[in-house]
Amino acid sequence: MSLTIEERTLLIDSIQAGLADGTLEIAEAVRRLRTEVTGLHQSQFAKMCKISVRTLVHIEHGEGNQTLKSLNAVFRPFGMQMGVVKLRRQWS
Repeated sequence: MSLTIEERTLLIDSIQAGLADGTLEIAEAVRRLRTEVTGLHQSQFAKMCKISVRTLVHIEHGEGNQTLKSLNAVFRPFGMQMGVVKLRRQWS
């Protein structure tokens, strides 16, 4: 699997958009970023992010109560960080 810079950028942007609009959960986004963008195994990616493999597994499975520091660590290599977004109001 070898993506061009443009393909990687588009993939990262689409994953970020999915997170922002709520169509993609954090766990799935992290797993897709790791596998589709970097192609790294969990142990390699965890080492790169300076977190434990156990923490990465919990993040990718949506388990536990992850810290902002851990979540930012896995998003940082892709130029992203956790943040607050304004919700769109649903008028009924």
